Amino acid sequence: MKKWLLFCLMAWTTSVAANQVAIRDVQLHQANGAWTLHVTLEHKDTGWEHYADAWRIVSARGDVIGTRTLYHPHVKEQPFTRSLTDVVIPDNIAVVYIEAHDTVHGWSQDRVKVDMTKNTGDRYQIRR
Repeated sequence: MKKWLLFCLMAWTTSVAANQVAIRDVQLHQANGAWTLHVTLEHKDTGWEHYADAWRIVSARGDVIGTRTLYHPHVKEQPFTRSLTDVVIPDNIAVVYIEAHDTVHGWSQDRVKVDMTKNTGDRYQIRR
């Protein structure tokens, strides 16, 4: 009985995580002291009731540096890339995170850690 309960719990957790928005790629470009971010998301948008509706960049302390709101579902456009311009990332910040949000699950557990001291990493590239 305990094994069956554990199996059901694991299946439910996997199912929930599978329906959360995933960050596929992050591109950061610096020009004139500001950054432009291009973030590629993938999500099983079903329409207005469940879709990826935002992504943001946050500091390691959790301070929100910038947010890109997504105003409509992308049911037939997956994965998709959206940009945010004129983002100011202070020079003393060495690590930022990109987080994504959907209308049902909230902020996804899938985050991209960006080490601002390195030009490439897991799912990100920086061009200065």
